[in-house]
Amino acid sequence: MLKSIGTTLLTGLFTILPVVLTIYLLYWMVVSMEEVMGTALRRVLPEIIYFPGMGTLVGLIVVFIVGLLMKAVLVRQVFALGESILYRLPIFKTVYRAIRDLFDFFSPKEENFGRVVIVQLGDLEIIGFITQEDQERLPESFQNRDSVLVYLPMSYMIGGYTMLVPNARIRPCSLTMEEAMRFALTAGITGKDLDRTRPRVKQA
Repeated sequence: MLKSIGTTLLTGLFTILPVVLTIYLLYWMVVSMEEVMGTALRRVLPEIIYFPGMGTLVGLIVVFIVGLLMKAVLVRQVFALGESILYRLPIFKTVYRAIRDLFDFFSPKEENFGRVVIVQLGDLEIIGFITQEDQERLPESFQNRDSVLVYLPMSYMIGGYTMLVPNARIRPCSLTMEEAMRFALTAGITGKDLDRTRPRVKQA
């Protein structure tokens, strides 16, 4: 009986936890944006004009405008110049570069890599993501015209392996990047049906 109760509690926990964490993350982002932007707005606007939520609204507008500006070549060049200065600062450059590379990996830009592939290692096949195909951007000892740099994620943890893999050992995968990352990080528990919004009909 105790085992059944424990299993039921775990089932309920694993059902609720993803929803709670998602809501909390969104809540934290909204509250943080409201706190930062709201404080700045209250300093420049009369109190009678300001209303709760204005900070979040202005923050979203600012983010949208920055996204539009980054489409301009001149703005990208100025931003790149600023980043080159940050990359020269001790400690800061290490932390910033790591965070920048992580966000660039998931950034929805057309020129990003993010190509999902199946890597063949002997009799084994592993889901991977091509991270670099431009040989000029690889270390000199890694430059090989017949190979590309592939990231192999590890399940249930933030980590993985970056390997130089010959093109002959790579074949395309039909999964999108989001589907493949979810599939790999959950060790395939999600299964083939990755659309969790569709109701599953039990066979009689």
